[in-house]
Amino acid sequence: MASQNEVKKYLAYWLQLGKKIIINDGAESLLPKSVIVGDRYSDEFEECWQKIISEEAGDCYLEGTTETIGELLTSTWEMYPCSRCTMPIPLRTIGMPAELCPCNDLSDWPNTEVPLPRDPVNSQIQLKLIRDRIAKISELSHRSNS
Repeated sequence: MASQNEVKKYLAYWLQLGKKIIINDGAESLLPKSVIVGDRYSDEFEECWQKIISEEAGDCYLEGTTETIGELLTSTWEMYPCSRCTMPIPLRTIGMPAELCPCNDLSDWPNTEVPLPRDPVNSQIQLKLIRDRIAKISELSHRSNS
């Protein structure tokens, strides 16, 4: 089963590539200007997410797909990397897979010359992990020279 966090991440990745979220059975589309701000999702994306999961939004889906967000939040779907572009895509755990990856209609994707969509990153935690790895390597090197 795809968790709410996995579906949110899936949408965040595709929004970073310019895909829109279609809500109210096609009456409106959402595309926040920013999705990530430092180590968290942007307020604009969070508002978008709240709108998507509200009952007033009706059927919502990612542009270029047919599965609704509500369907993705059921036990019949899981998120896996696309075999073509490695972006997250939904796959049914039971029955037929999704018809297409959302990358299907992006003529310039995959593009290895631009930064890939990503999750929010806490820079301080990442720097501490790098520092710890360097310290460990230094310690191992010092031991082997002794």
